[in-house]
Amino acid sequence: MKGSALRNIGSAALAGIIMLAAALPAWADSSSDKLTLQLKTGSTAAVINGQTVQILKPFKKNGTVMVPLGVFSKAFGSEVKLEKNNVVKIGYGPHQISLTIDSHLAWVDGRKVKLEAAPSMMNGTLMVPLRVVAQGIGAQMNTGSAGEWVISLKPSEDDASPQDPGIDSDVGKTKIGNSYYGWTMNYPSGLIVGSGDETESIASFNDAEEKYYIEVHASDEDADLSTDDLLDRLVEDAKKGGEMVVDRGTFPKAKVPYARIVTKDGDGTFWECRMYSSHNRLYELYFADLQASNYKDLNKYAGLLNSFDTSFNPADKTVKDLSTVKNGMRGVYNEDYGIALDIPAAWSMDNADMYYESKDGSYLKLNVSTGPKGDSLEQWGGQMKKWLEESFVKTSYEVVNTYPLEVSGEQALVNEARYNYGDGWIREYEVMILKDGYRYYVEYAAPEDQPADVAKFKDLMNGINIDFTVVPESFGSMEENTFLIDKSKRTTKTSKTYQYQIRIPQYWSANRDQFELSPVEYQFVGGRMMITAEKDSSFEEAVSQLKAFYNEAVKYQKDLKLEKVENTTFAGEPAVVFSIHQVKDGIPYSARQIVVQHNGTVYTLSASLNDANATDIQKKTLDETLNSFTFTKKDDVKTTAAAE
Repeated sequence: MKGSALRNIGSAALAGIIMLAAALPAWADSSSDKLTLQLKTGSTAAVINGQTVQILKPFKKNGTVMVPLGVFSKAFGSEVKLEKNNVVKIGYGPHQISLTIDSHLAWVDGRKVKLEAAPSMMNGTLMVPLRVVAQGIGAQMNTGSAGEWVISLKPSEDDASPQDPGIDSDVGKTKIGNSYYGWTMNYPSGLIVGSGDETESIASFNDAEEKYYIEVHASDEDADLSTDDLLDRLVEDAKKGGEMVVDRGTFPKAKVPYARIVTKDGDGTFWECRMYSSHNRLYELYFADLQASNYKDLNKYAGLLNSFDTSFNPADKTVKDLSTVKNGMRGVYNEDYGIALDIPAAWSMDNADMYYESKDGSYLKLNVSTGPKGDSLEQWGGQMKKWLEESFVKTSYEVVNTYPLEVSGEQALVNEARYNYGDGWIREYEVMILKDGYRYYVEYAAPEDQPADVAKFKDLMNGINIDFTVVPESFGSMEENTFLIDKSKRTTKTSKTYQYQIRIPQYWSANRDQFELSPVEYQFVGGRMMITAEKDSSFEEAVSQLKAFYNEAVKYQKDLKLEKVENTTFAGEPAVVFSIHQVKDGIPYSARQIVVQHNGTVYTLSASLNDANATDIQKKTLDETLNSFTFTKKDDVKTTAAAE
């Protein structure tokens, strides 16, 4: 694709367009009020800081609004420059965006972003994705009363001098590293920074001539390891990967002690793998010489590899910092829902599902769903309180307060509550926002014995920035939030393979729901239900094994009680029910296992419910679900699920 956009326009002409777009407006002064840009798809009129100007019509492409690049310079004074004939860089203060014409990949502040629509030339004008550029330079996007996009940006002193942090190389930078994970190494000319993972724990590089490839991994460890332990790990990893170890050694007297092996993989590529342990962190360095014919050829890169250091000096201006962590927070963005937020850098991240968790049990999760017609925050807040009442017994939860809060420029409602499964009280904040018929739900929970985490709530809310134009553009009617599904609604599930049928509550969440396989498993707040089926098995043997297991377990598990073993009839067949009570990890719960046989198949239905969640409605729902289990005949089984 390189250079394809230049077939109809010369590079000199394109450079001229870029330079014109970069002209600074007279009002782009750091002391001015917030700068604004208003535009609409299909309209040639744009309003830039109160003045109407004519532009090429914005349009939608693959659901992405495309706008002329020049509007950002005219409105905000962003710096624009052309590199390599088809790479356009947009800078504003500390922000840097790199776009390649006709490419679906972009870089925003050093992070790779996938574009649904590529920048492209139209009638001599470069059209770029509105949201990626606007948010990339730090602007906020909202919709106006007439459906137009309103982009606003407040200048600051930091925004007055754009700088280019670079993608492939950086003038004056001789080292590269990560300040959060605390490592550095030499930064030779021609070294290209590749993509890593969202948590920055992996960094990848290759050289411009594709002679070599490097990966750096960093992870936390409970304690530092000896070089012998490191060598054992390296060798074991190589064996698991099917690689041949051709050289190995330990270097306990090096500045940072390390272990090293050289391997040859199945493709014939030689790798040098190093492992360091420092400050309760494990560092792994993987280097592939793509031209080596003998492991000794890697020696010519010893200077580069020996430069790796498990430290980072923030005062050293020669180091290019790959980390985006600021004040211990990491910025993340969910493109599907247009939600940007800051989370503590040490937390685990599931950005696709918008779930973030600390090692101490605190978590933040977000959800977007369709709101019922005529919905209000007060009604929604009341529904959430009802959910707590139905899910926790009275002694295990408390609604502390309900109050308004502004989140991302919108009025939100917060239900602050606390609950206890038995292992300690959790403080939970349920944040509700209604916008354009959609519900934006944010839930933050932290153990009360972690007061520092509880105190993070306000900072986390201040770090949320939602582009409320994204969801209406990308979604129609969305799935209902499971919190608010009527607990009386059921879905009939059928297994043709194992010849049974059961009615599952719609508010239960499926862990495994392939009913032609075994097992299937569902969970709900404080409880679980699982069905296993084993063909050509023995009912007597299954019952005997469970009895032996529980009789032995109660001897060494003081918190386990086998309350009764009962012979009964289940789904029309003789069955045995085991009833137990146990405290596990501080959480008391009751459980049942029902063993029954039909046509040579042994079925075990297992169900558990925490004492803290054993409300009348939860117990009734679980009992009704188990009792709905019936056996079917092959001839009358329907394989499709029927909602009731």
